[in-house]
Amino acid sequence: MNFRFLSLSLITAFIAVLGIIFVSKVAASLPDSILINIVPENPASNENVSITLSSYANNLDSVLITWSVNGKSASSGIGQKSFSTQALAAGSETTVTATIALPDGDIKKTIIIRPSIMVLLWQANDSYVPPFYKGKALPSPDSNVKVIALPEIRTGSQMVNPNNMVYAWKQDYTNSQEDSGYGKNSFVYRSDYLENSNNVSVVASTIDQKYSSEASIDIGMTQPKIVFYKNDANLGTIWEQALSDGHRIQGDEIVEAAPYFISPKDIRIPTLAWNWSINDNLVNILGFRKNLIPLKAQAGVSGTSKIKLEIRNRDKIFGTASKEINVEF
Repeated sequence: MNFRFLSLSLITAFIAVLGIIFVSKVAASLPDSILINIVPENPASNENVSITLSSYANNLDSVLITWSVNGKSASSGIGQKSFSTQALAAGSETTVTATIALPDGDIKKTIIIRPSIMVLLWQANDSYVPPFYKGKALPSPDSNVKVIALPEIRTGSQMVNPNNMVYAWKQDYTNSQEDSGYGKNSFVYRSDYLENSNNVSVVASTIDQKYSSEASIDIGMTQPKIVFYKNDANLGTIWEQALSDGHRIQGDEIVEAAPYFISPKDIRIPTLAWNWSINDNLVNILGFRKNLIPLKAQAGVSGTSKIKLEIRNRDKIFGTASKEINVEF
């Protein structure tokens, strides 16, 4: 009886081992054992796309891998795990198939490339620039910046409405869950005063996740700077020419300060503290236009004076700017 029980136990164990071996071989032949890496994941029109295969269960370096594009053979070779192709125009599809000749049977992996276009626009919401300035308001440390995504995804001849898409935003490579979601094609953030720039990226997808587009942008920061101009009683502010060191005062003049890129956008708000000084003596500016300082050259007197302005944002420790020039009279 003991021998019979021992024999049955051995047979049972042998069958169990066979079962493990059989399951392992089946698992090795499953398509899920082949992993695909696509770079970039969401290509733009006419962009090169690299596809790489890897496996945790099979040695792909020793098997024949055949690549085809839209049903036509494109490349083949032992261990050819990588393949590159070019995406077509937006709205088109390219089907790439990889056939892996494993010892237990062929496995086919299919990749569908759907190119799209994405444009990111940004603006510094609270950055000051003077009237008629032809450049763009730039963000300074701790500025409020808005980024707008303009995806262009086509399904055949139809354009997908950007308002009907799902957006996944990242700031400095960190997911921003609160700002992501359906129809959220804009993203607002505060620039990091510890960094020279901030990276903002987004992936826009259709509701069925069949089509998607992505883009990223690095938005730099600049320190606020003050530029002095002459404010003429008849011509207004002479924006064409900034006052340089050594400017000569003739009679009565008004110097106007333009604090480029300082926050807030409306420099009349009391949040900004304006500290004017002449030869290190503080000057109290009357009126609501604190960016103007009147100067007067006395008859028969000549010399040089130092005009200095310091601007400080009471709510932002890094929202400061200063400028000084010497004027002759």
